[in-house]
Amino acid sequence: MGTLSASDRTDPSGFPALVTPEGQAADVRAAFGEPALTVRGLLERWDEFLPRLRALATDGGAVRRPLAEFRVHAPVEPRQVFQSGANYRKHVIDLHVAHRAPSDERSEEERREEAAALMDRRAAEDLPYVFIGLPSAITGPYDDVVLPAWAQQPDWELELAAVIGRPAHQVPVDEALRYVAGYTIANDLTDRATVFRRDMPQIGTDWLRSKNAPGFTPLGPWIVPAESIPDPGDLRVTLKLNGETMQDESTKDMISDVARMVSYASQSAQLLPGDVVLTGSPAGNGMHWGRLLRDGDVMDGSLTGLGAQRTRCVAQSVPEHVAASAAEVAP
Repeated sequence: MGTLSASDRTDPSGFPALVTPEGQAADVRAAFGEPALTVRGLLERWDEFLPRLRALATDGGAVRRPLAEFRVHAPVEPRQVFQSGANYRKHVIDLHVAHRAPSDERSEEERREEAAALMDRRAAEDLPYVFIGLPSAITGPYDDVVLPAWAQQPDWELELAAVIGRPAHQVPVDEALRYVAGYTIANDLTDRATVFRRDMPQIGTDWLRSKNAPGFTPLGPWIVPAESIPDPGDLRVTLKLNGETMQDESTKDMISDVARMVSYASQSAQLLPGDVVLTGSPAGNGMHWGRLLRDGDVMDGSLTGLGAQRTRCVAQSVPEHVAASAAEVAP
């Protein structure tokens, strides 16, 4: 299931579509006789619509058109985006080593041991790390990603994202997956240079600055119903940069699984239909490889059973006087 619009721009806002493995798309609005239906509206009535979507998928008489005739948007416009940090053991250990403080003279082995002990403790305590992202950062799975002129270390973070299908508040872990309508792919781009506040280290991280530039969260291409993904804890996460594999890891390396992540977020906030919960990025980010994103780079991201996205990086074009002003306030 995704959000499409006609390539001739007659419907630029997009419409909910059922997409088949054969590359055909059916307009869900027309099929269900609901011309104002959106993907979020469909998710708000997920229990009602899921059986109808199953029937539409097998309806040989349904009107379908080639997917190539349409533009693919992000599959949903969420009201809330919940992001997870430090949720893959190998990834956190790699970042711990890469972000060595100038005054830290310990060997790489010692720092890896320290990070491994920290991850083991977090796994034992079962306490996820969740923060809030902005819906305005979301873009389509094939759209260009503009790298802001101020971003000194833009990095990729391919992730599994859970899409909420029922209001969820203070749900227990063993019931949390009942609130997940389906899954999709997210690339949660991060400017590593602005993650930590340099002017005031004691206040910690600055996720607004580092993660929420427009287009910093390519999402999609599709929402695959949860019933079609029997084990979200056993999917392959793969990202290629200009054809070279950078991330290739299983979701088995998660410290907190999807159910735990959804349950934890729901203890503080009410999750709404259409919201997305990003579950963290595995090892293989740019900081690990010593290679950050730059103009012209192409990222190909895929997860088992969820399709693939392709995004091209484009450097922001900034007038000279604006660039000078931005440099004055850069951290």
